[in-house]
Amino acid sequence: MAADLSQIVKAYDVRGVVPDQWDESLAELFGAAFVQVTNAEAIVTGHDMRPSSPGLSRAFARGAAARGVDVTEIGLCSTDQLYFASGQLGLPGAMFTASHNPAQYNGIKMCRAGAAPVGQDTGLAEIRALVEEWSATSAPAAAATPGTITQRDTLTDYAAHLLSLVDLTSMRPLKVVVDAGNGMGGHTVPTVFGSLPLDLIPLYFELDGTFPNHEANPLDPKNIVDLQAKVRETGADLGLAFDGDADRCFVVDERGEGISPSAITALVAARELARYGGKGTVIHNLITSWSVPEVVRENGGTPVRTRVGHSFIKEEMARTGAIFGGEHSAHYYFKDFWNADTGMLAALHVLAALGGQEGTLSALVAQYDRYTGSGEINSTVDDQAARMAAVKESYAAQPGVTIDELDGLTVTSADWWFNLRPSNTEPLLRLNVEARDEPTMTKVRDEALTLIRS
Repeated sequence: MAADLSQIVKAYDVRGVVPDQWDESLAELFGAAFVQVTNAEAIVTGHDMRPSSPGLSRAFARGAAARGVDVTEIGLCSTDQLYFASGQLGLPGAMFTASHNPAQYNGIKMCRAGAAPVGQDTGLAEIRALVEEWSATSAPAAAATPGTITQRDTLTDYAAHLLSLVDLTSMRPLKVVVDAGNGMGGHTVPTVFGSLPLDLIPLYFELDGTFPNHEANPLDPKNIVDLQAKVRETGADLGLAFDGDADRCFVVDERGEGISPSAITALVAARELARYGGKGTVIHNLITSWSVPEVVRENGGTPVRTRVGHSFIKEEMARTGAIFGGEHSAHYYFKDFWNADTGMLAALHVLAALGGQEGTLSALVAQYDRYTGSGEINSTVDDQAARMAAVKESYAAQPGVTIDELDGLTVTSADWWFNLRPSNTEPLLRLNVEARDEPTMTKVRDEALTLIRS
């Protein structure tokens, strides 16, 4: 009977509960399908610290090698370390991780050579179809000569590449708390930060895919409470939190206050534009702050607005030759990192910016954090389309308001904007509001929520 992959093959990756929804036998078929769709002669694989990751990763390698493809295993790594290996070695890659999902989950993030994304429209649908076909009939024919499976350590080269992209020579000593959430930051941070003038205070660096301390998702406020407390307790200059596969980074200032990823996007954009001689394109999604395109223009750059989602960001990065891209979700993309996302490189920029002057981080980012935002607010609704239409109709009649539908519904006036997007996987509408001041933001937020939830 054919495996039903509809629940685990998502828009950008594979993700599901192990072994209930997928297991090593399916991972082996994914390996065979991946090399067929990418026409690979060799690939690179890596995995996170989840208990199921080594077995799934090795099964995938067996499936690829059976088709005559050579496999380089880099073993334990962060997702951006896998992207580094794909870029540096010029090979398609597969990373075994479920990012910030609970311990029973696992998944695969796949890319073509040079870290180019594999999503529904760029190969993932074909991979799914092959795995479903083969699971119902018989495994694909083996090659006359199987490929080899070898191991390679890329951590030192990954760290050296990142450090080559940021000028850290004039950085003053800093005290920094890092919460790795028992995820892959505990593996990468010591090597990347090892040569820097940092007093490093580690939290939860022990690799443990059961996440005994808190979920490895720093965008949820409850998961940075320990980091905030430790920053205040130790008088640290800043705190950094990484998610489970350490491709996203969240920043806390010296007061223990979380810094908006939009402000970090603006800060890094200004630094990357300076590095590129004051010109270049910067990508931002449509729910980042107004401050991002403003800062980009002020620093000589050209902002380009996209839909939410890393495949859209990476497509625009490639199409426009952009030097940098940022999302509200703390994903940061760099031209000099094969247009892939790396929270670690963003963290190095923050350290360099703070360490290159004498002030506090809160004072430094104030120039990039100009407006008041609601954060993302989810509402469960019976009929997404009907509620969206009701909101559109209500605001379309208001003078001085513009509406666009690039991604959901974006309603803009002189003093505020909001975006309302349907979830692809749940009966939810997601609202983000920003305004020039707190009372305006609160008023617009409450009016929109009344319409959404009525």
